[in-house]
Amino acid sequence: MDEYGKRVEYAVPVLPSRDLDETSDFYSRLGFEPRGRWDGEDSYLIVVRGTVELHFRYDPAVDPLTTAGSCYLQVRDADALHGDWARLGVPIDPATGSRLMPPADTGHRMREFALVDRSGNLLRIGSPSGRR
Repeated sequence: MDEYGKRVEYAVPVLPSRDLDETSDFYSRLGFEPRGRWDGEDSYLIVVRGTVELHFRYDPAVDPLTTAGSCYLQVRDADALHGDWARLGVPIDPATGSRLMPPADTGHRMREFALVDRSGNLLRIGSPSGRR
């Protein structure tokens, strides 16, 4: 419920993680905080940064170079967020595809950049570009 008592609905991606410790460390570096973790047969991790919530299910067989795991995050200022994450340093790893790509304007009036984590999940991050 929101502050007015209305039900709030939203979608949360569930992405594969080849190693939950590795995933937790990767996203913690980017300012995400752990919200919950369950270990065992159905291991699971939840991380949160502001209003962004990401869920990860443990999948040791995921191939980071071929996974289709992805989601889109709409943020207030893609350039500012990219700058913050670039200063923190996202590891570039050819073995996993991990990288942070620079922002660019799209044909649909968005300013976007991409982040690939060490499990191969693609996060496209964007904000309205202000272009007409």
